[in-house]
Amino acid sequence: QIQLAESGGGLARPGDSLRLACTVSGRTLDQYSVFAIGWFRQVPGKERVLVAAIPWRTGSSYYSDSVQDRFTISKDNAENTVVLQMNHLKPEDTAVYYCAADRLPPMGRRAADYQPWGPGTLVNVST
Repeated sequence: QIQLAESGGGLARPGDSLRLACTVSGRTLDQYSVFAIGWFRQVPGKERVLVAAIPWRTGSSYYSDSVQDRFTISKDNAENTVVLQMNHLKPEDTAVYYCAADRLPPMGRRAADYQPWGPGTLVNVST
């Protein structure tokens, strides 16, 4: 079983930057147990939406249109960490952000493609 934990959320002003980190751990974690890591966000009353995803080994990353050119996803395999660097934050980026593991190819776009999940971290962009 693998576990995920997010860190780095908080309060930011429009135009600020925040860095979220997702640490992946577990006794069974190896290069074959995770295909990709995705960052989702969710606002009250709405579904979780994928904003960025990165293959655990090699391949191209994915960004949603709403964060393209503002957010960057990267990974540190030695540290089993996936980072979401969020720049030029907007109030509409306010949400609970979750990281989750996609265990099998191809890299999924839906929340149902991912399991397990971290507990989430709140990002609040406000003046």
